Amino acid sequence: MPKTSRKATFALAASASLALLATACTGQSDAGASDDASKETTLDFWHAWSAPSEVKAVKDLVAGFEKTHPHIHVNVVGNMTDDKMNQALRTGGTKAPDVISSFTTNSVGKFCSSGALVDLNPFFEKSGIDPQQTFPKAMNEYTQFDGNRCAVPLLGDAYGLYYNKTAFKKAGIAAPPKTWSEFERVAEKLTIPRGDTYKQLGFMPNYHGWETTTEHYLGQFSPTYFDKDGKSNVAKDPAFAKAFKLQKKLVDALGGYRKLETYRSGLGDEWGPKHPFHTGQVAMQLDGEWRLGMALDSKPTFEIGVAPLPVPDDQADQYGKGYITGTIAGIAATSEKQNAAWELVKYMTTDTDAVVNFSNAIHNVPSTLAALKSPKLTYDPRFKTFLEIAANPNSTTAPASVNGGVYLTTIQQFGYDYESGKATDLEAGLKKTAAQIDTDIAQAK
Repeated sequence: MPKTSRKATFALAASASLALLATACTGQSDAGASDDASKETTLDFWHAWSAPSEVKAVKDLVAGFEKTHPHIHVNVVGNMTDDKMNQALRTGGTKAPDVISSFTTNSVGKFCSSGALVDLNPFFEKSGIDPQQTFPKAMNEYTQFDGNRCAVPLLGDAYGLYYNKTAFKKAGIAAPPKTWSEFERVAEKLTIPRGDTYKQLGFMPNYHGWETTTEHYLGQFSPTYFDKDGKSNVAKDPAFAKAFKLQKKLVDALGGYRKLETYRSGLGDEWGPKHPFHTGQVAMQLDGEWRLGMALDSKPTFEIGVAPLPVPDDQADQYGKGYITGTIAGIAATSEKQNAAWELVKYMTTDTDAVVNFSNAIHNVPSTLAALKSPKLTYDPRFKTFLEIAANPNSTTAPASVNGGVYLTTIQQFGYDYESGKATDLEAGLKKTAAQIDTDIAQAK
């Protein structure tokens, strides 16, 4: 089941609300919590899942914990937005949660820097668990900021390429493209014009498309967003300019921005049954692992293929990587039951069987290296592609920032201007974007 709040537009907007955390109380960050986790106690756990099947999966996950920890009881509250969590973390009190789970990985920098969630490094050390050996590289990265590991991954999302195998066969294309130049050729070959529009579009490259955001594209180019001093690297790392140029080249090759936008505006939305990949109106689609189930549920008239998204030609040896994000969990700094809370967090995020069972129920990617290899995972064979992308050490994510995902919004806005022709000087545009990012971060500190 997809999490619509995981969409980039929502996630970036949600990060703005995290300003509430600026005045959050700093809790015990040295694992010096004084509660006795072996004593009878009750925890409050807030999460964001809302679909009935997902809510049930969370309850089953917690039930498994309570079975192994019969003295710790958990009150589960679902469908909690980031705004509600942020307010509760800020004010504390008896009605505040002890443990939270958020869909918004872009929140991590704010959660950590504000002290709203405790640093989990000491808890990991006390438990003898090495996060670097436990979690996939990208997930390990997006749950910490400036050495503070205030969050831990709780299932994840991996992005890859869906393709219409029937359309591929009809066009004489034997296999999914692996490099960007192959991708361009395949996208053009799969595009069938019909007057001023399309009978079939090979791929929708526009940033307003379905999941074709700047950060998802950039994942394949492995850019370094910030330098060692925390300054924006957007104008200095050539990966950014290359990504923008290649996307713009693809936009122009497939008919140009206006023609593509006109076509897109008449297609189905991302979360409905008339998604243009489901209907065959678009032959290839950049998307997350949840799309497979949604596409199959729509009963398409063609065979669906899944592969990693192509990589730049000069990174052909890294084919198989992708962009990674996911759900996070953490312990409230205001909680007076942090040791007991850690037992719950540790179980949900590091117990292999618990992670596997939750993944099987939610249909998201497991968030530990052990769970990714577990024989107990049940999935459509095509889902294995996303497991491999998640485990790939070359897969990337967007780094945490003190002001959440504001810098990603700034990059995305430049992407809109550049692809549409509003901005024509790429070098100048990237310099301006970098300056804006640095200004915003300085103001947030």
